[in-house]
Amino acid sequence: MVKRKEPNELKVDAEDGSGSEDSSSDNEEIVNVDFDFFDPKPDVDFEAIKNLLRQLFDADNTLFDLSALADLILSQSTLGSTVKTDGPESDPFAFLTVVNANIHRENPAIRQIIDYILSKTRSNEAFNKKLKELLGEGTKNNTGIIFSERLINMPIEVVPPMYRMLSDEMQRAVDNGENYRFDYYIIISKSFTEMESKLDDEDERPKKKKKSRYTKSSETYYFHAEDELFQRKSEHYMTYRFSKESQAADSRRTFQDYGISPQGQLMLISSSNFRDMIDEMLTLFAAPPQQ
Repeated sequence: MVKRKEPNELKVDAEDGSGSEDSSSDNEEIVNVDFDFFDPKPDVDFEAIKNLLRQLFDADNTLFDLSALADLILSQSTLGSTVKTDGPESDPFAFLTVVNANIHRENPAIRQIIDYILSKTRSNEAFNKKLKELLGEGTKNNTGIIFSERLINMPIEVVPPMYRMLSDEMQRAVDNGENYRFDYYIIISKSFTEMESKLDDEDERPKKKKKSRYTKSSETYYFHAEDELFQRKSEHYMTYRFSKESQAADSRRTFQDYGISPQGQLMLISSSNFRDMIDEMLTLFAAPPQQ
């Protein structure tokens, strides 16, 4: 079932092969792409969702049973969205959903996620204490874990409709007596910092002396533009190093060659701030009007 069709006119920079850091308006082209939003389909989306989860957890993806997690996500067929461009039987380029951590806490896949989150927040005492309160046995709180990922070149404009639809779906589920009224949301994501680029070290061509854009920095940058907004709305927020970083795959080492050091990111958002966050996102990242 198509939930909503969002035709987006996207402006992208054309590669001119010059290697220059300055771009010209002459090197831009207009690409029209129609994005369709679908309910998750277990018989179609399993492998793509699993691959997107692998991308989300980066170097630490081997710590989780991603097949079981994908199965759980896809079992919620009326909750969450996938984004496709070639019909309902094609692979999704993005997905978003929420899982009730308290109801599914004994599911092995969610148990792994909870244990991981608690271990990564040990260095942040206040955050860790709050998560133990929310996720412990016998808690009276309801906490949703947001799972969302997309291909790296997907436009930000697809994100606000997914969150708006998720909010509407949760309300419908609550109206039908299902337990999707959450007190808090945990958002799992990733960001990156800059590091020295190996390519700069290997480049022996004469060049002007200038500060490298790949010098080490503690500043956080975002793979997903919406995460900056999420951070501002968070009650607790932190980044962390991946446990399996030293065993990174070739794709991750390519990031490092270009001076990008990925890291995990956790955000805890109250239900009231979550609603405000969606409203603000719809304003900040609205798709441009059709010409």
